[in-house]
Amino acid sequence: MAGQMPRGDEKSDALLQVENLRVHFTTRARLFRRHARTIRAVDDVSFELGRGRTLGLVGESGCGKSTLARAILRLIPTTAGRIMFEGRDVARLSARNLRPLRRRMQIVFQDPYGSLNPRLRVEAIVGEALAVHGLVRGARERRERVADVLTRVGLSAADLNRYPHEFSGGQRQRIGIARALALEPSLVFCDEPVSALDVSVQAQILNLLADLQRDLGLSYVFIGHNLGVVRHVSHEIAVMYFGGIVEQAPTQELFADPRHPYTQALLAAAPDLGPADGAAARQPRRVPLPTVPAEPPDPYDPPGGCPFHPRCPIAEPVCRQSAPRLAPCNPLSPEHRVACHAAFTSDTADEPPVAVRPP
Repeated sequence: MAGQMPRGDEKSDALLQVENLRVHFTTRARLFRRHARTIRAVDDVSFELGRGRTLGLVGESGCGKSTLARAILRLIPTTAGRIMFEGRDVARLSARNLRPLRRRMQIVFQDPYGSLNPRLRVEAIVGEALAVHGLVRGARERRERVADVLTRVGLSAADLNRYPHEFSGGQRQRIGIARALALEPSLVFCDEPVSALDVSVQAQILNLLADLQRDLGLSYVFIGHNLGVVRHVSHEIAVMYFGGIVEQAPTQELFADPRHPYTQALLAAAPDLGPADGAAARQPRRVPLPTVPAEPPDPYDPPGGCPFHPRCPIAEPVCRQSAPRLAPCNPLSPEHRVACHAAFTSDTADEPPVAVRPP
């Protein structure tokens, strides 16, 4: 795909800092279930995102990617942890104090049709938040602002009076992007924004996002399943499993040298992605391995120790006893962090990563 995201060598100042974030959901006791049960949807997640950069979030469905995004946006309550955005702890702000910051964080949803009100015209869809936040004075100014942002995303002022069903899927996603940009945010969450689009249209939307990031200095958290797409748009990638981050690294390094068995399984399951940009990918050590079970553990009955150990073909007794913490695994690249006991054992530290069969 053309028009790749910028890949700067130096990190900007952190725009977003997430520290030990937890989001737990507790179900009530019922007639045939005496005790309440808790799901740890997001469990002790920490990361930083610099200005003008993109963090990719990947993992299986149900691993907590979208829940993490909604928690940072304060669309759902958090259980513990800090969310520092533009120097303020979003998790501790009251609704009144949060409002000025909320417009600085926006989201683009996966379904370009379901996320738009079919009964409203484009002008109302894109301009509604402008009026809510008091950013325009009167209908004329709102119309001008909406026309301007539509032009920026590749539509025109002539589309103001049209309804969502009159547009193609790619055009509807442009409307969704315009709605997010109308409030002039500094951070945009992209929750699988191209997964429902044709491949040719995907490239157009990705190029648009790249252009907007370059022109406006936006930061993105890009959630996706397609590893090729995520690699294309991200400066750094975090791999989530069972509510936590199990590996995080600069994009090129993650694809060239995956350390966590789950990351290796994801890459093995993906189509041939070719070598990582700027370097040939290391060939993993091939050894006979048992099949990785397809289903993750029951979220109501999480395993002890490392949450991946029931599916891991190289699990050791320590994996069943203690959960590894996310820590740097390469002294030459402290930004590459992994939560895996095997990544730090002396007999495997200098060997290529083990390839596991896809889940």
